[in-house]
Amino acid sequence: MSLKLDDVVKLITPVDVGVAAAARRRLDSLTKPLGSLGMLEETAVKYATARGDVFAQVRRPAILTFAGDHGVAKKGISAYPPEVTPQMVANFASGGAAINVLSRHAGAELSVIDIGVAAPCEFPGVIQRKVAPGTADFTEGPAMTEEQARKAIEVGIEVADSHISQGSTLLGTGDMGIGNTTPSSAIIALLTGKGPEVVTGRGTGIDDGQLRHKVGVVQRILEVNRPDARDGLDVLAKVGGFEIGGIAGLILGAAARRKPVLVDGFISTAGALIAAALCPAAKGYMVASHLSVEPGHLAMLDTLGKRALLDMNMRLGEGTGSALAMCVVDAAARVLSDVATFAEAAVSGADK
Repeated sequence: MSLKLDDVVKLITPVDVGVAAAARRRLDSLTKPLGSLGMLEETAVKYATARGDVFAQVRRPAILTFAGDHGVAKKGISAYPPEVTPQMVANFASGGAAINVLSRHAGAELSVIDIGVAAPCEFPGVIQRKVAPGTADFTEGPAMTEEQARKAIEVGIEVADSHISQGSTLLGTGDMGIGNTTPSSAIIALLTGKGPEVVTGRGTGIDDGQLRHKVGVVQRILEVNRPDARDGLDVLAKVGGFEIGGIAGLILGAAARRKPVLVDGFISTAGALIAAALCPAAKGYMVASHLSVEPGHLAMLDTLGKRALLDMNMRLGEGTGSALAMCVVDAAARVLSDVATFAEAAVSGADK
């Protein structure tokens, strides 16, 4: 059954604040000083609230890495050529990338989705959902049509729904696409009102001259396309990427089924911003995995009202931050459900 964007958005409801209150009461009753586990406690509350169950556990965690190419990559805005995108997808398929190692460490299933790679990517295990062979060069017009933008989101919805139907209770986002920090910079500049020179970073490690050029490219694509910041679909179509759309759809599809999503770094958070623009209630199901060194990422998280679980100076993408944070979320859920209360352990509580 094809899952349509408009129908899925209607299914998304705000998280239950009553569950959040119940989770905090239980945390305060556990055999530890109040608040002594810091953000681990807040993470436990977020997971339980999204699931609607104080005792919810993490089952069959999965990371979904969407891969797509960008016409703008030919404009010299990356340290790597566009050919690297399919080469890295092949590396994912053979198990040799950082995300493969970290997914295995987290006990998470890794799914790689070709949603818009310019070259064929029919490698073993890669899910084929190509909307088109890369976006158009959006320095000259929209990155994609509105129909393609909607399709990219619906691919993400369908992939999320499939994993949840197989028992996954926690999903993580990931991306691969040479040049994709450029559309992400455009999205955050548009949705926060901050200048491209503030939010545009070095991506794959470009030098000062390339950075100045990249800032100019971001300014140009916003001037040429003039996306409507009030319309997430218009933003995605004009200045986004297929993998960004897939990530937005993943978040919306998970939220519709009350499953939390770990949002990876800069590119994934651009997808989260698109999801939030389409359905503000979806923000309650997002957990920020880590703080990227990309300068615009903190502004993205502030816009979403999120604080990252980890700050490790990472900027790889792929879903690597999601994989690391999965271990934290799993630990947080176990603390909430498994640590004994003062009454259960016959331990005297603090004097009040």
